[in-house]
Amino acid sequence: MEIKSATFEISNTDVTKCPPGNKPEYAFVGRSNVGKSSLINMITGRKALALTSQKPGKTTLINHFLINDEWYLVDLPGYGFAQRAKSEREKIWSVINNYIQNREQLTNLFVLLDSRLEPQKIDLQFMEKLGEDGIPFSIIFTKADKLSKSKLAENINNYKSKLLETWEELPPVFITSAEKKDGREEVLNYIDEINKSL
Repeated sequence: MEIKSATFEISNTDVTKCPPGNKPEYAFVGRSNVGKSSLINMITGRKALALTSQKPGKTTLINHFLINDEWYLVDLPGYGFAQRAKSEREKIWSVINNYIQNREQLTNLFVLLDSRLEPQKIDLQFMEKLGEDGIPFSIIFTKADKLSKSKLAENINNYKSKLLETWEELPPVFITSAEKKDGREEVLNYIDEINKSL
């Protein structure tokens, strides 16, 4: 898929104020500092579509970007930022959950995981809940360029093994690097395939 246009549409915390209509939506979510904004910019081929920050927890809103006038890329807030007050963290969970549970246009949720880390409890619990609720999702491993190929393969296999302890089968898995543009084509082709099947 070629990205011909990518335009910011709206930011808000209220799922009822998301864009009307029935265009499919592909949302990106993950822990704070997982590299979500960099990945979104890499996938869309726009340097500053999503604002990147050295400080984790920058995104606190639901951000809609219209792609090729055909579908929405949705940037959801990062979760699990420890330096936030508990009330703030709960508020962000509420924004994420309300979108995921109530947004009929949500076609696929991309859950971002840092490929450098061991399986994180917060991510595992989040994906477990998605499975229980029947939310269609895929996994994107980020920052693949920060590891050697063997260490990357080892970490991802460890993660898959951990998931298969409780799951019968894994959702689609993508391995990406915003720096090297790895995985861009695979993610866009996956979105394109789904769009064509709708």
